[in-house]
Amino acid sequence: MSAAVHVEEAGDQGPLLLCLHGIGSSSAAFAPQLAELSAYVRVVAWDAPGYARSPDPEAALGLDDYADAAAALIRERATTAHVLGVSWGGVIALRLATRHPELVASLIVADSSPGSGTDDDRAAGMRARADDLAELGPRAFAEARGPRLVSPGAPDALVRHVVDTMAASVRLPGYAYAAESMASADLRAELPSISAPTLVLCGEQDQVTGVEASQAIAGAIHRTAYVIVKDAGHLANQEQPGHFDAWVLSHLRITASIPE
Repeated sequence: MSAAVHVEEAGDQGPLLLCLHGIGSSSAAFAPQLAELSAYVRVVAWDAPGYARSPDPEAALGLDDYADAAAALIRERATTAHVLGVSWGGVIALRLATRHPELVASLIVADSSPGSGTDDDRAAGMRARADDLAELGPRAFAEARGPRLVSPGAPDALVRHVVDTMAASVRLPGYAYAAESMASADLRAELPSISAPTLVLCGEQDQVTGVEASQAIAGAIHRTAYVIVKDAGHLANQEQPGHFDAWVLSHLRITASIPE
């Protein structure tokens, strides 16, 4: 599967930083990180299977399958990676760390949760999104959902970028597989087994997964730091990339001994 997954890559030195996007996005979500962090690390951002420029999977995928696909990308390029996951990408990253711990040098989990399966209403809402996409189509679906992913004060250009990225990234059946992987995920029991040093970030105004879900991750993992990103909604890495990247770089300097 990994050979078919489209990736964007930047940087030619240092450890590998693998970036896993949210359920309504693609590698385009990590444009700021590809531009800025590639001076220090090799940044690889995927289009998840069935998203954007990656082909549709031949069969339904579960959370383990996404984690295994990410593991294959790491093995192709390095012995270990620092894994940055946003939202759904964070859930994949957490499962990757419990399923393939030898591949994960550290985790950066942003605006994520232990999965939508922690709450029946959240799980039902997540499953319903695939029907919404089928009914509305990608563009109208993105215009309805995209503005909620940033703070009320986000610039219009960012809102347009988020909507355009979603419209160009999501389609069936890939989105439905992703939504089901989130709806059935409840990682609370496995989080304490994660040994990788972990940075948890959350936008101060995240109204999608919310601060409490990030706190639940940070509180369960033994080697963790927790950061609130001010003036940011759910997509903190895009809305406040300067602050976000500074925290990620600080984490990498500690965990990967990247020089000042």
